[in-house]
Amino acid sequence: MKSPSACFLYGILDLGYLPPKDCKRTAHAMLEGGVDILQLRAKGYPLSTIKTLASSLAPLLHDIPFIINDYPELVTETGATGFHVGQDDPPLNQARALAGQTALGGRSTHNLAQAQAAHAEGADYIGFGPLFPTPTKPGRPAIGLENIREVHRLVPLPIFCIGGIKRENLPAIIAAGARRIVIVSGILQAPDIRAYCQDCKDLLMSS
Repeated sequence: MKSPSACFLYGILDLGYLPPKDCKRTAHAMLEGGVDILQLRAKGYPLSTIKTLASSLAPLLHDIPFIINDYPELVTETGATGFHVGQDDPPLNQARALAGQTALGGRSTHNLAQAQAAHAEGADYIGFGPLFPTPTKPGRPAIGLENIREVHRLVPLPIFCIGGIKRENLPAIIAAGARRIVIVSGILQAPDIRAYCQDCKDLLMSS
């Protein structure tokens, strides 16, 4: 299984952008394009639906970490690798008590203090953003690019920049110091998902 430090392009199957029936097809295209870590985000869906979908997706990923957003209690029974939680969710030790002590745990962070706190509580990786305004996180103010280098200096974890990242602004984000990124709508709305992921991965790996 890849460790988060070996992952650079993080994709999210967000059911706000695609229906459950399209998840397997989309996951295949994302993996073929070079996505290194994949999350299932299913805001507002019944737990039974998320469990069934996650269980069907987990066998596709092989050595690619598969992360469930918000529901650490589903990790073990679905065969997922880990969980991702936000700032308003319980401490990671409580989430790991549900997911299993070997589960990967990620935390969303929105400033330097939160990033350092996530490291202190034992996160395996963090999301850092949103860099730009994004419909994925309505109402969440953008943090811009100015703290990307500083968060990498302060926090010795894999840091995945997130929020409004697209193929067209990726060079500027890399130039600001990003090493790892999350792309949501840019991937899911691309006419050719595999090619879009490959293009973004190539940019990351050549920087």
